[in-house]
Amino acid sequence: MFNQPNMMDALSDYRAAEYVIFGVPFDGTSSFRAGSRFAPHAMRKASANFESYNAFFDIDLVEVRIHDAGDLEPYASVDATLRDLFYAVEPIAKKGKIPIMLGGEHSLTLPCVKACAKYAGDDLGVVVLDAHFDLRDEYSGLKYNHACVSRHIIDEVTDNYVSIGIRSGSGEEWDFAKENNVRYYTPDDVATKGIKNVLDEVVEYLDCSKIYLSLDMDALDPMFAPALGTPEPFGLDAVDVRDVIRTLAPMSVGFDVVEIAPEYDGGQTAMLGTKLMREFIAAHARAALG
Repeated sequence: MFNQPNMMDALSDYRAAEYVIFGVPFDGTSSFRAGSRFAPHAMRKASANFESYNAFFDIDLVEVRIHDAGDLEPYASVDATLRDLFYAVEPIAKKGKIPIMLGGEHSLTLPCVKACAKYAGDDLGVVVLDAHFDLRDEYSGLKYNHACVSRHIIDEVTDNYVSIGIRSGSGEEWDFAKENNVRYYTPDDVATKGIKNVLDEVVEYLDCSKIYLSLDMDALDPMFAPALGTPEPFGLDAVDVRDVIRTLAPMSVGFDVVEIAPEYDGGQTAMLGTKLMREFIAAHARAALG
């Protein structure tokens, strides 16, 4: 089902692996700038830039059991792609490995959350870093459009949910969030409270031991990540996003990086997304070592 593995420092075979990286080159519902289907390749290419040793966590990724399973071959249909993606992630989660999905567009997060939730039970929270609410029930005639992913996570998986970085949505989405007590933080909230205080509130609110963490790269300000499907100014800075990942990775049972459209810059956004993914692995692996 997967092919073309080549992520730097992913040296383990699947059976021994604790972390399973895979790409899903699908952007079939992209509504502004397509191109996130090229992100898995761009991120693997960017990975060659980095030292394997992470000084902050005092851990060398070559000593961590990471496997690159390659790319899932998508369909033209979002529904068929999401169906197969669930069945691809389910055995990874069942074996207690950590799935790390490289999108592709944000619609792809839903089946990953569902697969992880199947084995996490009721003790699961979801944290999404995103500029957009994604709380529509459907968009452009598609129920599982990228602009609807958070709504379907809440409706179909769990309402134990928090979003960080929100600064864009329709009036109906803002109303839905307020009426349904959806917990979210804007970049202004982060600037006022400080990211540590926000994270303390998030962990207390979710009150769980397991988290699925999704990073839509447009949570970041475009000055840090310009090559995006739907860039939105006035976003989070890269250090705050790094700190979210460092804090929540040890609790996480799954992770994804989505919505990088590499052709819109010279590699900066894919480089940052790859570095943040590596921070996730280092933080999770360090916590597992105790």
